[in-house]
Amino acid sequence: MSELVEYVDQHDRVLGVVDRDEAVRENWSHRIATTICRDREGRILVLRRAETMSRFPGYYDVMVGGAVNVGETYEQAAVRELTEELGVRAPVRFLFKFLCRQGISPVWFGVHEAVVSEALGPAPGEIGWQDWMTVDELREVADEWAFVPGGREALRRYSECGFGSGAGRQAAE
Repeated sequence: MSELVEYVDQHDRVLGVVDRDEAVRENWSHRIATTICRDREGRILVLRRAETMSRFPGYYDVMVGGAVNVGETYEQAAVRELTEELGVRAPVRFLFKFLCRQGISPVWFGVHEAVVSEALGPAPGEIGWQDWMTVDELREVADEWAFVPGGREALRRYSECGFGSGAGRQAAE
């Protein structure tokens, strides 16, 4: 089944609509909406991608997300993906975006944050394992575990901005 995405330039401006596989094959930038989830205690959700995933099987990540559909905003896609992958509905808050050239092809990541208080219902075909980790626990494993490159970069930016810490949360909320 083909998945249509908008391919974009180095400034995240839409150039046209293509099949996602073609965007990857041709090395064209497209958009991915992601969410970093935290719980009420401030822990961050860490997941391991299912071994059956076509991209980065078995890798760890701190982001839940996927391709932004044609005509969809980053925020709309983030809410949709949160429901599809974790089975939860939670408000998302846009934090930042960045062009990631590491990985399979260049992608613009629109990074959001959500506070999740309900039980997770992870999609088995997408997520093989998940757990909540403190920022300190995550720092200990971030360089040891095989992380999706974009997820590692998003975590670095998230931490540098002070998100996920008490001070950063207050400033951002």
